[in-house]
Amino acid sequence: MNTVQTLAQLRSCVAQARSAGKRIAFVPTMGNLHAGHIALITQAVARADFVIASIFVNPLQFGPNEDLDSYPRTLAADQSKLEAAGCDLLFTPSPQDIYPNGMAQQTIVSVPGVSSGLCGGSRPGHFDGVSTVVCKLFNMVQPDLALFGEKDYQQLAVIRKMVADLNMPIEICGVAIVRDSDGLALSSRNGYLNAQQRADAPALQQCMQSVKTHITNGNRDYAALFAQFNSDLQAAGFRLDYVELRDALSLEPADADSRNMVLLAAAYLGTTRLIDNLIIDL
Repeated sequence: MNTVQTLAQLRSCVAQARSAGKRIAFVPTMGNLHAGHIALITQAVARADFVIASIFVNPLQFGPNEDLDSYPRTLAADQSKLEAAGCDLLFTPSPQDIYPNGMAQQTIVSVPGVSSGLCGGSRPGHFDGVSTVVCKLFNMVQPDLALFGEKDYQQLAVIRKMVADLNMPIEICGVAIVRDSDGLALSSRNGYLNAQQRADAPALQQCMQSVKTHITNGNRDYAALFAQFNSDLQAAGFRLDYVELRDALSLEPADADSRNMVLLAAAYLGTTRLIDNLIIDL
């Protein structure tokens, strides 16, 4: 596996792959890789001839009081994991490579509708940062397909809409959530949890499963279900950010007639914010 930092180096490698007639898959990440990221690479290897990953901790998607400075940078370990999984090329640009004129003068890609509410409501400007950097990376790499984890469900919806609205010739593939043996969705931020918090963390998924069971059994009193969800989470030591039931495709709020839905939740355990989702098909 080769590692390159500059756009010129990246484009040279992409040109070689293209001239050989290879189908190119792309997996953008912020590093600190875990088994969920590696599942994306494994899927990419199965679907394409040449797999490119990127590691870039994107300052444009972090709020003023978020964890940009403390976000773990683990390049050597990440390189080993990517190479073992079959990645062909790693792109590790600096902020200066991505934003040569600074972020204040950067053209912003804003995706309306699906970026509103949920994480977009809790983290103002977050999805503008995500869509802008992913748009830039897509233009740099020019892949045939790109793979994203379904844990970040709203992010995946934002990227799908951006690609459709801007007529980008890129296939977007969602890959199922990878969970630890106790049900906790893998996340690079799980490493922030102390031992007691890590032991408590699966309660988020367990409380969500309880809501799903009630809904599949015919309970449509969503307000009461969410009130109980919040109570159960608080008892487990969490502070709720949001819990919502949305249409699984449009991300519009679900109603009593909705059949293909997604339950989305975010909650704090200490200072660590965890997110998760569950598909509910009736």
